Amino acid sequence: MEKKNKLSVYIITKNEEQTLPHCLESVQGLADEIIVVDSFSADKTLEIAQKYGAKTFQRPFKGFQDQKQFALDQCSCEWVLNLDADEAISPMLKQKIAEIINSPVKEKMFFIPEQVTFLGCKMNYSGLTGRFHERLAYREGTKYSVGAVHEKIMNDGPVKYLKGYYCYHTPYTSIEQYFNKFNQYSTLGAQYLFESGKKFNCLNLFRQPLDFIKIYILHLGFLDGIHGFLWAWFSSVYPTVKYAKLWFLEYKNKCK
Repeated sequence: MEKKNKLSVYIITKNEEQTLPHCLESVQGLADEIIVVDSFSADKTLEIAQKYGAKTFQRPFKGFQDQKQFALDQCSCEWVLNLDADEAISPMLKQKIAEIINSPVKEKMFFIPEQVTFLGCKMNYSGLTGRFHERLAYREGTKYSVGAVHEKIMNDGPVKYLKGYYCYHTPYTSIEQYFNKFNQYSTLGAQYLFESGKKFNCLNLFRQPLDFIKIYILHLGFLDGIHGFLWAWFSSVYPTVKYAKLWFLEYKNKCK
């Protein structure tokens, strides 16, 4: 298919030398421009990005929304695709995206389902695989909503869900890595709640059993075996830790 429109792929990174090559390899032949915004990695992330022809920028990390908005602002093509460094597009999705950007479509944003691998295991249940995320968008009119962790792309135009066209996501390859990110995300989440005026409620510290049941039983996490159990347990602890950190921020603020 002859290309009519161009596509920018943008990625934010920090110490992603293990996952970034797979991500960048998956968009070869599709991306006309690759933007990598790095938070001063200590490994070979920047070198790898430049090897694949990416335009690279380095700037301090102030939050996901801030960093991704900056990356989006560097894109010059008609269409943009956001990927995390631990994601890669499937061959079917690659072909579908090429068709979309070269067709007279009315939609301005496309939601793409993810296929998650957790600790080396493909997750078929647990509320993970099949979750849709806004990834592909028409550049004009697109921006990010405000949020510390779960930032979202916004565009006022029509949207479409690309069922069956997966983005492969491998967020955690070890338990150590999981809890490193767990600590970062729960801290950012607590700071966002604090700065937004959200008040601590002690009831939030007792929601863990309900969250575990939701993931492990209602979302059939038990069918993912020990991986499903660990995902449900770890995920259900996250809100408790986030709200405990919110309490501590309020406590420190009162003690000033």
